[in-house]
Amino acid sequence: MQEAKQKENTWGELQASLPSHFQTRTDMALKTKVKINRITNLTDARYCSGMYVDVLGFSLEEGNPHYISPSQFQEITGWISGTDYAAEFTDSDAYTIERKLEDYPGINWVESSDLDTLIQLKNLGKELIYRVSMEGIESILPKIEVLNQHQITLHLTSTENILTIDNQIFIKELANKVSLYLGFGINPENASSLAEIPGLAGLALDGGDEIKPGLRDFDQLGSILENLELAD
Repeated sequence: MQEAKQKENTWGELQASLPSHFQTRTDMALKTKVKINRITNLTDARYCSGMYVDVLGFSLEEGNPHYISPSQFQEITGWISGTDYAAEFTDSDAYTIERKLEDYPGINWVESSDLDTLIQLKNLGKELIYRVSMEGIESILPKIEVLNQHQITLHLTSTENILTIDNQIFIKELANKVSLYLGFGINPENASSLAEIPGLAGLALDGGDEIKPGLRDFDQLGSILENLELAD
């Protein structure tokens, strides 16, 4: 019981430090750009906005466990500003995505695991992110020229949340060939050094679920973002 109370008090302190409605942000306060995936609640969104995260991602695909409805999206984004929003899809085709975006005003980015779908969406004028797993990276290497041609950012994930030495060498090489968001193996100890990889576009981290409305444990995510803050 005492432990739960301590977490609640910690969140109360965090709430007091979060930005107020439409508070002005500085242009850059982190060492690199940061995208937070699968935002599902206002607590995450306000905290990440207050930590100067660049992109908040929302799953707009019905059936996904992290799906956000149009009304939920507007309720969350109505309380924050200064942050880009990404629409996250897996299997939806270009037509479905285009229709879906009509119900989600303010979307700046579209992320999908299908490259052909993203290319078809090029005329929407959105920033595009191609999400792919490290385990399937061999199929991606021949597509780097296509990604660069269409100015599509690569979001690299993995089923294994571990960065091996070989992984790091490969990522450093890949970051010099294509716009790259690294989305796995990031922890408070290595976040700062990963942010300094030459050519890396940014880091992608997962949002989380609330313990109960308004209550969230930010230990891991908070530590990573704090270690990415620029010194005054």
